[in-house]
Amino acid sequence: MTDPASVAEMAQQAQARFGRIDGLVNNAAVFASLAPRSFLKITSEEFDLVMRVNVRGVFECVKAVTPFMRDQGYGKIVNIGSGTFFKGSSRMMHCVSSKGAIVGMTRAMARELGEMGVRVNCLAPGFVMSDGLSENPAYGADAGRSTVASRCIERPQTAEDLVGKLAYLLSADSDFMTGQMLLIDGVSAMN
Repeated sequence: MTDPASVAEMAQQAQARFGRIDGLVNNAAVFASLAPRSFLKITSEEFDLVMRVNVRGVFECVKAVTPFMRDQGYGKIVNIGSGTFFKGSSRMMHCVSSKGAIVGMTRAMARELGEMGVRVNCLAPGFVMSDGLSENPAYGADAGRSTVASRCIERPQTAEDLVGKLAYLLSADSDFMTGQMLLIDGVSAMN
């Protein structure tokens, strides 16, 4: 995601295979492999890794698909943020900061790409116990319990909770919407 040549090749192959690029979902991020800890104990290398993948990866991917979307006068970009940005969750400062950057990038990109017919929005899920998290010893069976208890809808969030909202943002139904962030977290945080 952070190698411009590789990302450009991905966009070119997608264009060649499908004849157009209508949508991009920026969902890759460094999170599940990290151990929660005070920002005072986060190394500069780990901080840079999170920012490089979570923020610069989005930048590179959007840059790669924008010429194709511009030429066709239409496209949808959905950046995956996180509800943690609104809560300022402790012990994951680098991740929280990267997801805040995604919100800012989404808004700036929306302003710049709107005249080209490209819509850029952000989907911000809450804590989802993914396979990667369940394999990380720093997260046990109790991971996310306090988050679930903080929600108006008190249950664990699943990836399926995001599918309909993502489909909406990629569809023509959201054509008059850009620069927005949908917070989907069972109402743990409110936007």
